[in-house]
Amino acid sequence: MIVRVRGSQRSGGVRRTLAGILTLAFLVAPLAAGCSLFQKDDDYVSDDPADKLYNEGLFLLNNKQDYADAAKKFDEVDRQNPYSDWARKSLLMSAYSYYQAKKYDECINSAKRYVTLHPGSPDAAYAQYLIGASYFDQILDVNHDQGRADRAVNALEEVVRKYPESEYAQAARKKIDQARDQLAGKEMEIGRFYMKRRDFTGAINRFKVVVTQYQTTREVEEALMRLTEAYLSIGIVDEAQTAAAVLGHNFPDSPWYKDAYRLIKSAGAEPSENKDSWISRSFKKLGLG
Repeated sequence: MIVRVRGSQRSGGVRRTLAGILTLAFLVAPLAAGCSLFQKDDDYVSDDPADKLYNEGLFLLNNKQDYADAAKKFDEVDRQNPYSDWARKSLLMSAYSYYQAKKYDECINSAKRYVTLHPGSPDAAYAQYLIGASYFDQILDVNHDQGRADRAVNALEEVVRKYPESEYAQAARKKIDQARDQLAGKEMEIGRFYMKRRDFTGAINRFKVVVTQYQTTREVEEALMRLTEAYLSIGIVDEAQTAAAVLGHNFPDSPWYKDAYRLIKSAGAEPSENKDSWISRSFKKLGLG
């Protein structure tokens, strides 16, 4: 029924964000190496391996666009110099490189480690965003399990909750809305399946999830119409009238309301809202209805 956004919408914000990080990285790398020139010989400890590996990773990332090999270079910096400033920078670059290589599990692992080790870093918001974006980019159509959509919502909501003023919060909200549409679509698919089997109680339970948990998605209009249909099928006319009335009040121009209205009229009734119905209460919680 619905297949969610993929492709170009996915990585634009991620790439723009890295522009600033890469600029800083190129400035920091040679300066850090140059500082050793001012040390006495007997105090000198070479950090050439970290310096060299880091810059090799940047070269592969920018000039070769060999994201997987770049990630390996950054991982090696982290392995050889754990808990160093080089390791902190490399861990974030590793997560980004894995994301560009579409190695999402590896990206998630690196980004989670970054958030755990450096929760107060200015780049922690970006690492958290990469976690959510990695789950988001793996969302499948509604014929498949939607576990990744659920994990995407949870990870992206962390961005909004912990870093509401960050530049990633707005992008996270957009992805959350799209993932929630997907989750609602899955509930609708299962509900329609139950309707075909005349399991109206099972169908109502699925449509109820959409109305109570996903009423800001585009699936809610059909869910209210299907509730009208299902309640009429089991003889609960009062709830059917309420579903139709709430649909008409909130979405008067919806084609789904025309279908619901026709169903109610065919049963010899009119759309009429029962204020004590769970449907009415659900919409009032969000100031709708």
